[in-house]
Amino acid sequence: MLKKSLFFIVVLLLSTTILHAQNNKFTLRGEIKGMTSGHLLFGYTDNNEQYVQKNVPVKNGKFQLEGMISEPTNMSLRLDSTVRYMDDPNLTDFWIEASDMQLEIVVGKFKEFKLSGSKTNEEEQELNRQQAPIREEMRPLTEAYKAEKDHEKAAAIRDQFEPYNERMDVITDEFIKTHPDSYLSPYLMRFRLMSLPVGQVENAYNHWTERVKNSRSGKEIAEEIKKLKQGSPGSPATMFNRKDINDKMLNLEELKGKKYILLDFWASWCIPCRKGNPHLKELYKKYAPEGFEIVCIASDDTKPQAWRKAVEEDGIGNFRHVLSGIKRTAEGYDKSEDIGEWYGIHTLPTKILIDKNGIIIGRYGGGGEPQENLDQKLIEIFGK
Repeated sequence: MLKKSLFFIVVLLLSTTILHAQNNKFTLRGEIKGMTSGHLLFGYTDNNEQYVQKNVPVKNGKFQLEGMISEPTNMSLRLDSTVRYMDDPNLTDFWIEASDMQLEIVVGKFKEFKLSGSKTNEEEQELNRQQAPIREEMRPLTEAYKAEKDHEKAAAIRDQFEPYNERMDVITDEFIKTHPDSYLSPYLMRFRLMSLPVGQVENAYNHWTERVKNSRSGKEIAEEIKKLKQGSPGSPATMFNRKDINDKMLNLEELKGKKYILLDFWASWCIPCRKGNPHLKELYKKYAPEGFEIVCIASDDTKPQAWRKAVEEDGIGNFRHVLSGIKRTAEGYDKSEDIGEWYGIHTLPTKILIDKNGIIIGRYGGGGEPQENLDQKLIEIFGK
């Protein structure tokens, strides 16, 4: 009897494993016009959480790709490895699922692909259709931005994108709100959290289903919520000890109890950051005698000379300056010592105001209040 019981348990486990594997398998059959032979390059995250790239042969204009995925996944497709720029007509991306799917593409028009068999991709396509009229309105600006070679003029054109982006963001936020069981929702939130208050991000997260919360993007959002909270009003400021631009140690803990501190997250290449420096100089001149310090944290770790040059050109050497702490590695970047990560910084400029007790009392910029609100806060603190 015991042997039979063990036999049935083993059979049950094997059946469950096989069924799980079948549920994770995808098959993508495709046809391409304008190409009868050669290879196509696909990239996606597999069921082992590894990013894989596969060269898939094209025979008589047809191709087939099979693989294993643990959840709906964004897949990239390019004509070959020489295609690198996002606006290249022979590059696109779409959502695949553990199902049988059919793809139709045309050489030189990859972004006009047709895909059936993926619900998540259908959701994204519907979202794109709703936003398409706004993108069409933006087209003259977009073309002007692409053609402009001057860095500052291009930035001025980019600033004009904002009203259009805000309208598209409304549509995106509505999708996230009304699709709590879509894997697309946390994926979209990865981009929206750069400008949303942490409370709004957390509220959206709390309404997602458990499977969406446990998706790759869902887990990333949970981590980002923690970081945003660490860098939002009411939280103790994360202390750090770094060598500054003058090779002297800056210990934030030593300023605690003595001064109000403004952490200014910026970079030498960030035009809005540098445009704001004259006003920061005015604030420093006005409030430094009252116990106010500005600590600038630059994302220029790979180009320290550009950082030093910008500090000198902008005349802000009387502030305290440190680099963020990002390290380049063979795999990409090591952010374990990145001050920006500790404060949930995603956009520049972002400013964090810390009181004398080491508590954050203001966040201005990405995920916080408008930059202009900083002035009023300082008036409330110093009475002038």
